[in-house]
Amino acid sequence: MLKVEHIGIAVKALEQSIPLYESLLNTSCYKTEVVDSEKVNTAFFRQGDTKIELLESTDPEGVIARFIDKKGEGIHHIAFEVADIEAEMARLRAEGFTLLNETPKKGADHKLVCFLHPKGTHGVLVELCQEIR
Repeated sequence: MLKVEHIGIAVKALEQSIPLYESLLNTSCYKTEVVDSEKVNTAFFRQGDTKIELLESTDPEGVIARFIDKKGEGIHHIAFEVADIEAEMARLRAEGFTLLNETPKKGADHKLVCFLHPKGTHGVLVELCQEIR
């Protein structure tokens, strides 16, 4: 793994959360994006080499809405940048980790992504991401 690429934070509403994080981080939101496949609206902030991704559900039954219903707003996942997502997925599968998707899928911010089941990572949802080439 190359670095922490971003930290995903589940929020109820980007409309309120974007100004809060702009004040907190003393930087502007540089990008918003809808990811229909994940049923989320996203907003991105950059802090050095790491990004903060806010995630707002577009569906009351979506994964982010269910997360907020169960745990409240807060950190949802940590994403690590990898050079070769398919090789990293194979390595982690061989190490005994459970992948939530068998092949990489298109995520936000021009990335291919794969998630690891949090039961195998002490409750932390881990995302692998690779820039789409």
